[in-house]
Amino acid sequence: MQAHLKQTYNYAFLDEGSKKEIRRTTLKAVAIPGYQVPFASREMPIGRGWGTGGLQLTLSLIGDQDCLKVIDQGNDDSVNAVSIKKLVQSCTEAEVTTDSERATLIQTRHRIPEVPIRADQILIFQVPLPEPLRMVEAKERKTKQLHAEMDYSGIWLRLYEDIVKWGKISIGADYPALAHKRYIFAPSPIPRYDLPKLNRADGLFLFGAGREKKIYAIPPYTDVEPLAFDDYPFEVEHFDGCTCRLCGSNDTFLDEIFDETTGQKFYQCSDTGNCQKRQEKRHTP
Repeated sequence: MQAHLKQTYNYAFLDEGSKKEIRRTTLKAVAIPGYQVPFASREMPIGRGWGTGGLQLTLSLIGDQDCLKVIDQGNDDSVNAVSIKKLVQSCTEAEVTTDSERATLIQTRHRIPEVPIRADQILIFQVPLPEPLRMVEAKERKTKQLHAEMDYSGIWLRLYEDIVKWGKISIGADYPALAHKRYIFAPSPIPRYDLPKLNRADGLFLFGAGREKKIYAIPPYTDVEPLAFDDYPFEVEHFDGCTCRLCGSNDTFLDEIFDETTGQKFYQCSDTGNCQKRQEKRHTP
């Protein structure tokens, strides 16, 4: 099957013209942090909504010397992550890894690895909904105008209504943030826990929305500020008193898991690659 794909398809699946167009769009996105740049999203051998935007970015950037890691909500072994790795390998023969420190390209859905991204790494997000103003404005033409005028009163009102109704801002994932003190952007459905990792980071963050045909970026050392009020500051999830049942970690993002057979609740690291490395270190004499 792999040999057949190598003979049939261009390197990295996409034709060279498509890759050049995506790279040009990416450069525009890097030049204006948080700004959504339209691009001609291609048909991919996976359904829209399953990571076509992130996959197109990965295929347009990957080279022979790259090492790829793909995660789905922190998991290296999910169906989505494994399928994307197999496709990329079939068309490029690129090396794949579960170790975020070895990878040069990391494609992710809904998480940022626990180990900070380095300057020589690129983190590529699969984005289902790139427009942060969609919750308050349905028309694309109008959202573009609001971004141009920096009129974000609607989204601030949405946050205020949350506080009035719930006593706090209830947005758990895809929390809106301000990039470079200019554009409010959607950080993809990452948990609030991961959002501070975007601020002044060493690496490059790219966001691809295939269905919505948008690419945007957070370049290295860019100020990223979650929206919050002075009297209701931004807060991340807390796991006080909880540890991972596999590696014993108490300083990582933990998934709460309920065992129906025993009726017990336990916690486990969301980042499976990092968890595995911690386990290996624990058992190394």
